[in-house]
Amino acid sequence: MDFGNMLGESFAYAKDGVVGKWMQWILLLIATILLCIPLLGYTLKIYRGEKPAPEVTGWGTLIIDGIKYLIISLIWAIPSLIIFFVMIGATVTSYVTNPAAIVGIMGGMLVGFLLFFIVLFITGLLATIGIIRFARTGSMGEAFNFGAILETIGKIGWVNYIIALIIIGIIIGIIEFILMLIPSVGTLILFLIIPPLVLWQSRYFCLIYDSAA
Repeated sequence: MDFGNMLGESFAYAKDGVVGKWMQWILLLIATILLCIPLLGYTLKIYRGEKPAPEVTGWGTLIIDGIKYLIISLIWAIPSLIIFFVMIGATVTSYVTNPAAIVGIMGGMLVGFLLFFIVLFITGLLATIGIIRFARTGSMGEAFNFGAILETIGKIGWVNYIIALIIIGIIIGIIEFILMLIPSVGTLILFLIIPPLVLWQSRYFCLIYDSAA
């Protein structure tokens, strides 16, 4: 898997999608302000393989698709949420019943958080492919087709897939971290560059998925 080429192609896709197309950029910012729901719907258009970057049109469809995207994401998050709330509940109960056992309670919390992040990571890997399957098929059931999802990841290669996600995660994380270090203005800049970042990351995910073909 040529990670550099994928990053470059995705960057060019994002640049062509918004640079010089200021109304498109503004509409995507509006989609972000609206609880990101239309933006999620727009992301699905990218996941369908539309090239060049699609126009921001059909707001009703974008909102409906965005809600479906959100529902799918929440369902995938259920295992992690269950672990999180069980851990918090157990921690509070243990502390209330036996405050002196704080060391053991903290140890339990660390184990709980470790389990939480492991499950979150695994479900995140599956959910990303599942959401793209939904975009391609139009069926919400396909977002949870474990057999097809695992088959797709297998064709991509688990190591390649994980490395690809880590790379884009690190790059975007660094960009966000640097901007957040700039008082006030950094937050504004981060908001303003959400459209190209979303296009870049979404197209990158799309290329990862298509590499299984």
